[in-house]
Amino acid sequence: MQFYAILLKERGIKNMGTATFKGGIHTYEGKELTQDKQTKVLMPKGELVYPMSQHIGAPAKSIVAKGDYVLMGQKIGEADGAISANVISAVSGTVKAVEPRLTSSGLMVESVIIENDNLYKPIEGLGEKRDYAKLSKEQIRSIIKESGIVGLGGAAFPTQVKLTPGDDSKIDTVIINAAECEPYLTSDYRMMLEEPEKIMNGLKIILKLFPNAKGIIGIEDNKPEAIKKLTELVNGEDKIEIKALKTKYPQGGERQLVYAVTGRKLNSTILPYQVGCVVNNVDTAIAIYMAVAESTPLMRRIVTVAGDAVKEPGNFNVKTGTNFREVLEAAGGLTEEPEKMISGGPMMGQALFSLDIPVSKTTSALLCFTKDYVADMEPSSCIRCGRCGYACPAQIIPQKMYICSQNNDAEGFIKLDGMECCECGCCTYVCPAKLSLTQSFRQMKRSILESRKK
Repeated sequence: MQFYAILLKERGIKNMGTATFKGGIHTYEGKELTQDKQTKVLMPKGELVYPMSQHIGAPAKSIVAKGDYVLMGQKIGEADGAISANVISAVSGTVKAVEPRLTSSGLMVESVIIENDNLYKPIEGLGEKRDYAKLSKEQIRSIIKESGIVGLGGAAFPTQVKLTPGDDSKIDTVIINAAECEPYLTSDYRMMLEEPEKIMNGLKIILKLFPNAKGIIGIEDNKPEAIKKLTELVNGEDKIEIKALKTKYPQGGERQLVYAVTGRKLNSTILPYQVGCVVNNVDTAIAIYMAVAESTPLMRRIVTVAGDAVKEPGNFNVKTGTNFREVLEAAGGLTEEPEKMISGGPMMGQALFSLDIPVSKTTSALLCFTKDYVADMEPSSCIRCGRCGYACPAQIIPQKMYICSQNNDAEGFIKLDGMECCECGCCTYVCPAKLSLTQSFRQMKRSILESRKK
């Protein structure tokens, strides 16, 4: 990675060592397809679909009915439980139905369908400026909750819960995850170049909740322009610093990021707040700023559209609820029929069999590829080369875990710390035998968790 060190030096960024973790892999990045293209705003044409489950936890409860007229910024789904999140309409229009609709997960989810009237009539107060310095902690957390904000880095954990750890004084580090380590994805990178002030102010709002904390923005060193821009903004800030991270997947994983930045270790039983950390994604910080300082709830996602089957790859500012087909159309459509379509990144995203699904809070990308190389792979016998163990960021032993999962040996899988698998896909990526390691671990973990519930 000497190349990235040279780039940093050329941009006047000196003495910035890179932090990292053990394990991980170096993949083809694919970011050159979209990283230098300005984000375009996409206005939806047809109906919008709002699943009531766009987050970890209990689904929201629909609070509108067929025939109701709703406004842009209006709450249409109310959080139903301690870990849940509100759902907000990004348009004004009439509710056509409340019924199950297909989502990127492949599941049918109860959804509110709104016929867009293209008038974008707002709720009262939408977009009004607020001085967040005058707001109390309780007011800030309440605004974040009402705005339906969740983690926009992939996990979609309700943000107000993450920002309420119990004892604010024990949090000493607030980390903004700007690694964006998934191949092809550049939406966070574009926001770092286009809206860096909002990221900084979002971080300052979070720091207002934790009086003993400092802020660290962790950026992979393959993004020298973003590092330079944000470094300029933190000049004179005594509580915020920029941390360059080694370019390596999965550098943006929560466990890997916390370790790289602080040296503190997490596992499946330890959450960041238990080691004094709070972690939020770049776009989550922007969403917090927009909600608290500009009275605008979460109504949009920045979506990367890329892959060799896409005519005009780019990043798009998309209103939640917009159909994936409209997003692909905005990128010029397809060069040819793709063999593989993915919602999210190629390492941890969801394969799609249909584009008739809505953009939701969890949508980060739409990738379309002319070839499905994974499907063409012929698995063979394990040669016990050890590459999977070397690549594993959790420092467990995939080769032995695979034997347990194939034999349905739950006890053996648990003894091997199989539940610590973060399903990043590193082991599958490096396996010369082309074994579906990650998929088998995912299924085994689901089976164990289901049996525990029973």
